[in-house]
Amino acid sequence: MSTLSVILLILVVLIAAILIYAATRPDTFSVARSIRINAPAAKVFPLINDFDSWAQWSPWEKKDPAMKRSRSGSPSGQGAVYAWDGNKEVGQGRMEIIDTTPPSRIRIKLDFFKPFEAHNTAEFTLEPKGEATEVRWVMQGPSPFMFKLMGLFLNMDKMVGKDFETGLASMKAAAEA
Repeated sequence: MSTLSVILLILVVLIAAILIYAATRPDTFSVARSIRINAPAAKVFPLINDFDSWAQWSPWEKKDPAMKRSRSGSPSGQGAVYAWDGNKEVGQGRMEIIDTTPPSRIRIKLDFFKPFEAHNTAEFTLEPKGEATEVRWVMQGPSPFMFKLMGLFLNMDKMVGKDFETGLASMKAAAEA
């Protein structure tokens, strides 16, 4: 066997090992962050349940001030729809509130179209803690093979989690003002 053949064989085995390992990764992902806000749930809930209020705290609003936005459906709560089309940092997508339980829970169907297609669910839960509210923001969804492969090199929890932390801190500031 020549040196080139050995190098090619090692390269093929290495690529196969990476692909096999990626295939064994979980079929779903979840990113979650929480924060304690010094305000009652009844004051925090409208900041999430009404997409018009997201401008006060959403981390993606600041990443592309020129982003095109559209609203349809209900003014707030179940059936409210928010669509966006922005730069490469925010991409293109659509959110629809699919369930609300005032003032404790909001579920959102989250569809991304660009820079990649993904269909996830976001859920906000608000739990009273004395005079404060614990807000938990979770996004979960399927991990197709390409996401599993990308996940070997990119940490989704760190990338998205950082934005969640920024958004929750801004939500806290808005609710406590």
